Amino acid sequence: MFKSILLGGMLLLSSSAALAQVSLSQNSSGSNVFSLVGKKDKACVYYDAKDFEVVKTTAGLFANDVKEVSGQLLGVATTKEAPQKNCIIIGTLGYNEWIDQMIAKKKLDVEPLKNRWESYLVQLVRNPLPGVDKALVIVGSDRRGTAYGLLSVSRTIGVSPWYWWADAPIIKKDQLHLRVDKYISKEPTVKYRGIFINDEDWGLYRWSRDNFEKELGNFGPRTYAKVCELLLRLQANYLCPAMHDASMAFHRIPENRVVADRFAILMGASHCEPLLFNTASEWKRDKMGEWDYINNKKGVDSVLNVRVKECAPFENVYTLALRGLHDRAMNASNDMGDRKDMLQEALMAQRQMLIDAIGKPGEEIPQAFTPYKEVLDVYDEGLELPDDVTIIWPDDNYGYMKRLSSPKEQKRSGRSGVYYHSSYLGKPHDHLWMNTVSPTLMYEELRKAYDATADRIWLLNAGDIKSCEFAVDYFLTMAFDIDAFNFERAANYRTEWLCGMLGDQYRNEYQDVVNSFYKLAFARKPEFMGWGYQWTTDKHGRERNTDTDFSLTNYREVDNRLSEYRRIGGIVENILNNMSDEKQKACFYQSLYYPVKGCELLNRMVLDGQRNRWYAIQQRASAKDLKKSAKACYDSLEVITKGYNSLLDGKWNHVMTMKQGFAAAYFELPKLRDVELAPAASLGVMAEGEAVLKGLQSFHSLPCFNTYLRQSYYIDVFNKGATPLKWKTSVTNDWILVSKKSGETATEERIEVSIDWAKVPAGERILGTLDIMSDRGEKETVYISVFNPTSPSLAEMDTLFVENNGYVAMDAASFHRKVENDDIKMIVIPNLGFENTAVQLGNPMAKAQRTAGRNTPRLEYDFYTFEQGSVDVYTYVLPTFPISKDRGYAGHEATNVETKYGVCIDEGPVMNPSTSSFEYAQIWYESVLKNCRINKTTLHIDKPGKHTVKIICGDAGTVLQKVVLDFGGMKRSYMGPRPTRKE
Repeated sequence: MFKSILLGGMLLLSSSAALAQVSLSQNSSGSNVFSLVGKKDKACVYYDAKDFEVVKTTAGLFANDVKEVSGQLLGVATTKEAPQKNCIIIGTLGYNEWIDQMIAKKKLDVEPLKNRWESYLVQLVRNPLPGVDKALVIVGSDRRGTAYGLLSVSRTIGVSPWYWWADAPIIKKDQLHLRVDKYISKEPTVKYRGIFINDEDWGLYRWSRDNFEKELGNFGPRTYAKVCELLLRLQANYLCPAMHDASMAFHRIPENRVVADRFAILMGASHCEPLLFNTASEWKRDKMGEWDYINNKKGVDSVLNVRVKECAPFENVYTLALRGLHDRAMNASNDMGDRKDMLQEALMAQRQMLIDAIGKPGEEIPQAFTPYKEVLDVYDEGLELPDDVTIIWPDDNYGYMKRLSSPKEQKRSGRSGVYYHSSYLGKPHDHLWMNTVSPTLMYEELRKAYDATADRIWLLNAGDIKSCEFAVDYFLTMAFDIDAFNFERAANYRTEWLCGMLGDQYRNEYQDVVNSFYKLAFARKPEFMGWGYQWTTDKHGRERNTDTDFSLTNYREVDNRLSEYRRIGGIVENILNNMSDEKQKACFYQSLYYPVKGCELLNRMVLDGQRNRWYAIQQRASAKDLKKSAKACYDSLEVITKGYNSLLDGKWNHVMTMKQGFAAAYFELPKLRDVELAPAASLGVMAEGEAVLKGLQSFHSLPCFNTYLRQSYYIDVFNKGATPLKWKTSVTNDWILVSKKSGETATEERIEVSIDWAKVPAGERILGTLDIMSDRGEKETVYISVFNPTSPSLAEMDTLFVENNGYVAMDAASFHRKVENDDIKMIVIPNLGFENTAVQLGNPMAKAQRTAGRNTPRLEYDFYTFEQGSVDVYTYVLPTFPISKDRGYAGHEATNVETKYGVCIDEGPVMNPSTSSFEYAQIWYESVLKNCRINKTTLHIDKPGKHTVKIICGDAGTVLQKVVLDFGGMKRSYMGPRPTRKE
């Protein structure tokens, strides 16, 4: 059972009952009430001078937080001074004399804190010391536990961890009273939790250089102090600093290490930086020789040894690595065995350096190894890692975990971790501008990793932090307590985050917008809307933008996408305009307005440009308006980006840009065409579904109207001339309904056509026509086909998916039946997939199932077809990888290489498509760009009528988005047709 608790002003889910609550009180009196700021007095914060530096730092942060809320600055003093009657006592277990006295007098029970990692006790103690009436006591099991405990009170009084990075407003209160019961926090579920600043060249680096640290002209202690404070407030503890050669290497400035230690943040390094050494900018070829472990082993090892000795006094997680300069493969033999031997030798040398410099056994020194890209192949060759080294498994840079620990690897003492991307520069396309990784996808993949022992290190590639703020908060909150999450909370967490910063006034609007925002971006990230690949050839590596695969005429794909973007863009526009407080507006602008409006404008720019080019071929007068619209969207993107950089008198100037990366072109104004119009009005007509303009047919026809679905279709009446077009319609039958019978337009008008089902005759081949005439005597005829059989009845078909225009489409969540067993339960996932709800076939940690079995867990979808013979079954699934190379089983006709799931119709043969592909294969490229692997399976239907398609569990954890059966009528589109079941 999940229970709700309130801690630090945030609603959390807990798998066990809360030990206590810490919350604001309206009253100053009460046995469990403590006054931070009263009418006449205020509390003082006391710490022991022999405690850790972060305790003193946090005391100062907290005192300032209280001032931001109340206007009153709390005193901060050491235990060498006499205490006030009302005081806050903070300290790490064993490092505070006053706390020791309270323990000795049995006023505090700290036994539950002993030998725990980053935990804390919050308790109100009466008469704790001579002269003290009441004390709010916070005890940490270690230095970070103490800091987390005190900063949790900052959250309670209304200071968000994002008060500086996202300008979360702080509500003023004259008095601050806390209702406090004894509370002991649980240990974090992941030991080391942090972020990696990466691809910072276009945002954070320029902002630091030209705005925040002008005197240094680069990243430095001021920037890293803000980063480390954010991490501490988010109850994180781990930072891998920026590594590009544009930004100053972290360890080139010794003060940076002091800053990190002041906030108790462990320093690490990315997967390609051995022993905290930044090869991209710190390796100097003229002084150090080549970065070549075969020919310059002594030079490489000597430089790394110096770095270890410099960092040994501080708390670090050391990366064991050997890759080439700037995140490339190391120059070495093409023989995989030779590469493995070289890496083995290098890693063992690095480990010995650590042992020698730090003076501890190797198993007591935190070490990590990340088999990223080609290093995974070397690892698979048989690399032998010390058992205590943590293996950090990376995703494929697009949110899908490439590998997790096998049953054998799960027994390692070093366990494992994850390296996950919310931002990425690389093939097949960058996503650096706007973080749109689905929260439910993140939870699905990260929960899977955690269950496979990835509980030691979680590292998020957070780009340059700005635009990834939500992902940072979400990732670190999950890492701190993943058991507080389920799919529902994952889907709603951005709203929870927004309300935590901005209040509940627009909660419903936030949830509406967030739901659509992620659905739209899941189908295609904004950075991928240029539809080009990057670095595909040496002669022209830059992205070459093209038309998208979103259809302008089939299934109203573009219309629906743009309509929804306009809708949510309008909502955030209205909210922004209704906000009066400058700080609130700034926070909202960064956290929701700019992401939503930016995605809306970019999609409109790209798709209006595509429509302009297509309409120019048709000689539509409206092509001119679309050209203007695309340009206006391009200009508006520039305006809102400048608006971001000018917030709060330019606090964030230079931090935001769309033009990131070396080879991207998605943000460019698309190619636009002019159209030559006839001098006088000229009639043009296009019916819905006419995607091919020439050489297909010599007449216009709408898709067939189906009595079991009763949809409408449109006809565009457009002008090809320079003067207004007058038009009118006539129909052959009174059962043909049109939304507009006549009109006048300079550009175009859309007619919605539907059927009066009470008047239309029964039959399978009902035909009528609709004529459209201009006042100049032009006429176009559109054929109207109706499918209105007497049998089966509407009632019989009411719950079935029905064949429509030669296809059947089914959304995953609308299954008719599910078959489960003790191991496999079907899990509905909200806000994920093309249809916005997906279904996971069992927990990914469950054992694989035999798809050919009679009672294997499965989903069943009933449908009705009027055809027989071969049918192409398209299954839309998440492009997930096998859990591990050795998944702990081997048997007859079984494989560990690819995932599989079963597809069959009725009791027919079971075919076994896969969700997986090796990285950088074409199918992987296509699948990650659309967050969907689409598999075609050709099956057979013996006769018309009711049938059942079954999606059978093979590899547990397969996530199904939708199913489409094509009998020959499915049209070209990006996401496939909408479900064919009566709504």
